[in-house]
Amino acid sequence: MGSSKIALNVLSSVLSVLIMVLLIFMFLRAGHGAYDLGYRVFTEPALEEAPGQDMRVELKEGMTVLELGSLLEEKCLVKNGLLFAIQLQISDYRDKVKEGTYTLNTSQTAKEMMQIMAGEEIEETAE
Repeated sequence: MGSSKIALNVLSSVLSVLIMVLLIFMFLRAGHGAYDLGYRVFTEPALEEAPGQDMRVELKEGMTVLELGSLLEEKCLVKNGLLFAIQLQISDYRDKVKEGTYTLNTSQTAKEMMQIMAGEEIEETAE
């Protein structure tokens, strides 16, 4: 009888340790994913080097940021439409994007595309 209690206690302890290790692994994995997403929101480069390819994009009235992100992803202007939607939501251009037809380029960053769709001049960056 005593040896079965010891075996159950050992098994219980081993299972507890395994569950803890699994939880730690899941938290580390989630943290890495969150960090990666946050990093990409602020540092995502253009898809191609200049000169890139021009693509015409038509923004319709009432289009959501998710629909816009999906459209840009379909046109191969951004790698991830959801990431673009997040970038737009936290940018100064959130409420400034206007409907219309735009010519965007695969060598432009998300910020440059937002500036164009908001009707602003693209800021020149020193290279």
